[in-house]
Amino acid sequence: MPTSEAAAIAAELRTAMGKLTRRVKHEDSIPLGQIAVLGALDRVGALTTSDLAADQRVRPQSMARAVGLLMDKGLVTRRAHPTDGRKTLVELSEAGHAALEAERNRRAGWLAQAIDAGLDDEERALLARSTALLERLADY
Repeated sequence: MPTSEAAAIAAELRTAMGKLTRRVKHEDSIPLGQIAVLGALDRVGALTTSDLAADQRVRPQSMARAVGLLMDKGLVTRRAHPTDGRKTLVELSEAGHAALEAERNRRAGWLAQAIDAGLDDEERALLARSTALLERLADY
């Protein structure tokens, strides 16, 4: 059973992380769901639409629509599955890699600017030390 202190910290951290995440995502020029698909393909590699839907916890029909929109933008391509001729794999195109990198840079750029403008030297040092703690919590 967590202590009341841990519970209070957890509640404040969850609120702050949610707010920061929403603010960083505000910098996106591609809709969040589509960015999530591009990110999954970047992390995992080529996937079927069904596997993408399972990864993103959405219905296959919804994922098919998202993949169609990304294909229309030239951000993903389809190719035949190497072992199952009935399936196709979706993968990032060169343009998809570039768009995802641009989104990541835009997010990181905004955050770096906010850190520079909004925090003093001591606060920046504390934040730098805190990132390791956040990583440990994420891996718990």
